[in-house]
Amino acid sequence: MAATSCTHDERLLSPATGSPGTSVRGTLVVAIRFTVVTTLLLGIVYPLVITGLAQLTMRNKANGQLIARNGQVIGSAIIGQNFSSPGYFHGRPSMAGNGYDAQNSGGSNLAQSNKALVTRIDADVASWQKLHPGQPVPIGLVTTSASGLDPDIAPADALYQVPMVAAARHLPESAVRALVEAHIEGRDLGFLGEPRINVLKLNLALDDMNNSK
Repeated sequence: MAATSCTHDERLLSPATGSPGTSVRGTLVVAIRFTVVTTLLLGIVYPLVITGLAQLTMRNKANGQLIARNGQVIGSAIIGQNFSSPGYFHGRPSMAGNGYDAQNSGGSNLAQSNKALVTRIDADVASWQKLHPGQPVPIGLVTTSASGLDPDIAPADALYQVPMVAAARHLPESAVRALVEAHIEGRDLGFLGEPRINVLKLNLALDDMNNSK
């Protein structure tokens, strides 16, 4: 009977399956290579490509839609800011940090039945009614947005403030009302969202109107 030759596979066998495996050193080398490659691709190449495309196709949006006057950045079109003077239109109340803090975006998350929320809204309503006796206060001027950074208000919120702003600026109400109406932005694509007014842009136009007198 002829002798049968057999070959011996010197590779390590997996204890669980008996299939060819790799050494610990080999596994470590593969893991290091994988880490280096994914770090380069996902940590450096991908961010650089996306950043480059954003700068080429939508530079203003990619940079935060900043608004500058006389070479100085004074705000962003997508982040609200606090206006307290009666000579400016006011935005919605903000619960983000001390108000419109981009690092602390968020609302109060209080329920409608929460006493603290009701007390705060009642106080805001009373403050507005002192300026506009007998007129119902638009809900947008006494309620916060979910982000606390909303830069826009509804047209009704701005029109409600026209007498206050006109009196503080010594401008005709008709002129201020026309300015508000000129800054109404329609729904996105004609059907998304609601008509709105950017408060910062409106106030800048208001300053321009005063400066041109």
